[in-house]
Amino acid sequence: MAAAFTAIGGKWKLTLIYWLAHGESHFAGLRRRGAPITAKVLAEQLRELEADGLVERVVTGPVPAPVIYRLTPYGTTVLPVVEGVRVWGEAHLRRTDGAVAPEGALSCGDMVG
Repeated sequence: MAAAFTAIGGKWKLTLIYWLAHGESHFAGLRRRGAPITAKVLAEQLRELEADGLVERVVTGPVPAPVIYRLTPYGTTVLPVVEGVRVWGEAHLRRTDGAVAPEGALSCGDMVG
């Protein structure tokens, strides 16, 4: 458990993996997802995910080139965990009378390939 929480624990890592499961993204695109994540924290979380081999950072040209982030093949192995957490979270919200994700919310099974 400790190794798993080290790799995917933290406030934003599972969310970032979920977003990247639906396609690669630029840093700015990840910031625009509507979450109140600061640029500093986003950069830290992406660096940690990259260091653990879950996300790769791809430079798209000469400096200053836009950089895209995407899941690695190894990163896709954590998608069942992310999906389980997403499903449990929705059930928990229903149980506690919280808001539920809108109809048509994407599962990790809807990953863009």
